[in-house]
Amino acid sequence: MAVDLLLGLQWGDEGKGKIVDVLTKDYDIIARFQGGPNAGHTLEFDGIKHVLHTIPSGIFHKTAMNVVGNGVVIDPVIFKKELDALGKFNIDFKSKLLISRKAHLILPTHRLLDAASEASKGKAKIGSTLKGIGPTYMDKTGRNGMRIGDLELSDWKEKYRSLADKHEAMISFYNVDIQYDLPELETAFFEAVEELKQLTFIDSEEYLYQAQKEGKKILAEGAQGSLLDIDFGTYPFVTSSNTTAAGACTGLGVAPNQIGGVFGIFKAYTTRVGSGPFPTELFDADGETMGRVGNEFGATTGRPRRCGWLDLVALKYAVRVNGVTELMMMKGDVLSGFPKLKVCTAYQYKGETITHLPYNIEPENVTPIYTEMDGWDKDLTKMRSPEEFPEALNNYINYLEKELEVPIKIVSVGPDRTQTILR
Repeated sequence: MAVDLLLGLQWGDEGKGKIVDVLTKDYDIIARFQGGPNAGHTLEFDGIKHVLHTIPSGIFHKTAMNVVGNGVVIDPVIFKKELDALGKFNIDFKSKLLISRKAHLILPTHRLLDAASEASKGKAKIGSTLKGIGPTYMDKTGRNGMRIGDLELSDWKEKYRSLADKHEAMISFYNVDIQYDLPELETAFFEAVEELKQLTFIDSEEYLYQAQKEGKKILAEGAQGSLLDIDFGTYPFVTSSNTTAAGACTGLGVAPNQIGGVFGIFKAYTTRVGSGPFPTELFDADGETMGRVGNEFGATTGRPRRCGWLDLVALKYAVRVNGVTELMMMKGDVLSGFPKLKVCTAYQYKGETITHLPYNIEPENVTPIYTEMDGWDKDLTKMRSPEEFPEALNNYINYLEKELEVPIKIVSVGPDRTQTILR
């Protein structure tokens, strides 16, 4: 049984959590394959808004198992807060939430290292969420990291102390004024670890292999977005993991020939949180309207998202790199009321017109070239079938399908589960 894959095609915040929640009824297992608590997946149903950071978005469905894969990095303190927030929903975490022993741990000193590193960069800072993600992945690739499986060993605190001491020496090297009380941070960390140890740890690659043999349906859930991929994103303004389809293989132990459908999610426009190039960014009333109507604030940080027109050059790139088989367009309702819509179809790049994403898309190198289309003024939020769509919206969708050469199967017209329309 093939493993389907769901991921974001822009700079994150595309609405992956909502779609995973909607699709979970068709799957036996939801498996998160990369990233850390710098991701925030927002789900809304029954009048309640939920924000998840590490726990897979299928956790509210009693029929699905939820796996945190080896490619994920876990902060026990944030994880405990997630569990506490979900406590009133009678979720059986012990049986429904499984954690890979090979997933790495974010230590309190990883967060301090993150803050020290960012502070040392001054104006060149990359816009880190300061959750300790980068330093944790650095320890992972440097073969120094602590993993979930280490918590089952009697000497795990000794390993912790050795690594934390090393981190403190590194913090002093940055020579920046970072105020912290490590004993206080460690108290919260050790308490959270004890709660984490009450959950079920698994050898996730074996678990998923056996599940496939038994014919169970698996959906792999990504975090962040393709343009934040450590290899294929807008480096260095990226995250520290592989957010593209290949990351599902390394982050879960699923063989490449076992990947089935690749579901790519994108907004009807474009947003970005933090620093980094953004060719279609708007600094006018249109950009302000997108941010206000779309409630564009980071689910994890609360930072306002930068907004701009849809960048088809970047979106085509993400579709190709991931091998996307189905598309899902989010926040179509936010574009209601714009008399004209623009779509970036090419770049003016160093004196020539190009239609591919180049090595460097800094504003001094790239000027977007737009195609203009008619907008629509109808409120989409009450619509529940594609037959209700205004003609201009259908024209917009059909144009994107033709350009991307992939069908758009879902259109979202609001944050609630019920505002998800199948085409």
